[in-house]
Amino acid sequence: MGLKFLEEIKQGIRSASLKKDIICYYINNGDDTLADLGKELNFSVPTVTKMVGELIEDGIVMDFGKMETPGGRRPNIYGLNQSSGYFIGVDISQKRVHIGLINFKGDLIDEQMDISFEEAQPHERFERLCEIIEDFMSHTVVPKDKILSIGINISGRVNPQTGHSYSFFYFDERPLTEMFEEKLGIDVSIDNDSRAMAYGEYIKGRVQAEKNIIYVNVGWGLGLGIIVNGQLYYGKSGFSGEFGHITAFENEILCHCGKKGCLETEASGSALYRKFLEKLHNGQSSLLTQQKENEDEITLNDIIDVALQEDILAIELIEEVGNTLGKHVAGLINLFNPELVIIGGTLANAGDYLILPLRSAIKKYSLNLVNKDSSIKVSKLGDKAGLLGASLLARSKFIGLI
Repeated sequence: MGLKFLEEIKQGIRSASLKKDIICYYINNGDDTLADLGKELNFSVPTVTKMVGELIEDGIVMDFGKMETPGGRRPNIYGLNQSSGYFIGVDISQKRVHIGLINFKGDLIDEQMDISFEEAQPHERFERLCEIIEDFMSHTVVPKDKILSIGINISGRVNPQTGHSYSFFYFDERPLTEMFEEKLGIDVSIDNDSRAMAYGEYIKGRVQAEKNIIYVNVGWGLGLGIIVNGQLYYGKSGFSGEFGHITAFENEILCHCGKKGCLETEASGSALYRKFLEKLHNGQSSLLTQQKENEDEITLNDIIDVALQEDILAIELIEEVGNTLGKHVAGLINLFNPELVIIGGTLANAGDYLILPLRSAIKKYSLNLVNKDSSIKVSKLGDKAGLLGASLLARSKFIGLI
């Protein structure tokens, strides 16, 4: 990416703001003519021509030649130069890391899924993650000097503005982003995993024209990504979306946050896992009792897999989680009146076993007039929502769109 544009951003020059609008337009709408670009952004033709010309000089925008038209004068088409820079996204799940690389247009061009990540201590986990990222950069399809920024998803309380994480890697008072940058030698940003997933779906996934969206991340834990009027909602310090830690039950089950009765203790992957093992201990049977010699070998994905093989116990428990979750998503619909609710995360892989009871509970517990506005859909990006969201956020933050 050209240094001129980056310098203009740092200096707050007005032309940088106009150029950001142009880049944002291309990100959201794809390639277009100067006339249509000017019309949509309400820029004069001379202004658009000048700004696009400078972006071409900087290597950010390209002229793709004449537009195919039935007749008359054929205008040129302009759009983002996919090779002007690259961004890495890192998605951390319970014991696995997914990592991917996008080009400047946002296309995923390299990925590595399900990398083992089981170190217990925060500092060890930090060092291990740096090793994973460095190894990926050394083997990926582009040279390191073309990688402009790295986005890292972290569950729990994350302040993206200060670069602090208060749930993961919390072993030093310094900003986590600062420590990553020292280790990796590249610009690094962090964000909450559910918010990044929501952003991935907004840019590259399930979202079409909707501007008010709730992304429900039902993984090992339970979180929300919230988009209001087309913008990610962060709250004051970036802590928005802690849906799983709403006190919802008098069950005396201690949540990992230190409190009891959190929604996450009954409606999440960890809740499903706990309930499943409890049933096995009480003598109920499952396909997994035949497949696994030791209960410690059972994973959340195993439970979902046997549900898809029509394991009665797994299906019943997933439906129970879906019903509980739907009841509380109904409350979110009453509060936010969203156009779209996206269900993502690991449990979404259970398909209708989760979604049908969830939909039924939403219909039962939300206001009829309100829920008619809301479409309920499963994530289109699936297990790649996190790494795509992280890399797309890295791009948007690097060029000042967020």
